[in-house]
Amino acid sequence: MSLIHGIVNLLNVNGLRRVEHCPPHFVRVVFDIRTSEKTISDWIYENLDGRFYFGNWYEEVEADGQTKVVLSKCAAFEIPHEASFFSLQLSEFNQNSNQLW
Repeated sequence: MSLIHGIVNLLNVNGLRRVEHCPPHFVRVVFDIRTSEKTISDWIYENLDGRFYFGNWYEEVEADGQTKVVLSKCAAFEIPHEASFFSLQLSEFNQNSNQLW
């Protein structure tokens, strides 16, 4: 995974882990962000191994006869099981730190 576990990830070393565009073969997870982008990307770097995309996701939504554009976040993964793991863990680290409950 990372140097923490004694293994060097060559994608990290060469700066090839995070891609700037979302390739069509990556598995996407679209969500509303409730924490900082850094928290999300740090979690991905620390817990997953493969290449990933993290950025904005725009979607057109029909409401009351009007088309609106909705902005969400998208994390996409080259390794499909990493998308599943991210989806399952997302609610644990995608939380507003200002909540009182």
